[in-house]
Amino acid sequence: MTERNVPFDVAAYEARVRSIPCFICAIVAGDPAYEHEQIFYEDEHHLAFLSAYPTVPGYVLVSPKAHVEHVVRDLDEEAYLALTGVVRKVALAVESVVPSERTYLLSLGSQQGNSHLHWHVVPLPPGIPYGQQQYHALMSENGLIPWSREQAEDLAARLREAVSSL
Repeated sequence: MTERNVPFDVAAYEARVRSIPCFICAIVAGDPAYEHEQIFYEDEHHLAFLSAYPTVPGYVLVSPKAHVEHVVRDLDEEAYLALTGVVRKVALAVESVVPSERTYLLSLGSQQGNSHLHWHVVPLPPGIPYGQQQYHALMSENGLIPWSREQAEDLAARLREAVSSL
């Protein structure tokens, strides 16, 4: 079972994301405030990086580099299929590196906060009781996993290697 004992202040997080510029655009632009992000996949139009708020090991985000906000309306079919192809490739890499019973794929965010389109790729660790799976496993309100920068760097390196071999 994954220990989730790092408290998460949801209200502070919400206030922050609703008051700052787009964090994904900042990552794409190379903003030094986001230099700690563990990007492990990048192509001309997309990037994938570790979640800064992991609820399970291997929780990653995939997004287009261009600021688009709606998962279906803002992408033509070619761009949508390209993005979902990257999501699949990243999910396969995650599954090859992190033990998982199932992989959750969700597009979350809102025009009220975290509006830049991004997919959450979340491997469900084996052995998690059913009542703690699905949305419960994703909700930061239930705590975050203890995660060091060194662990994140190691996982990003392993994911970088896995995704490059696909």
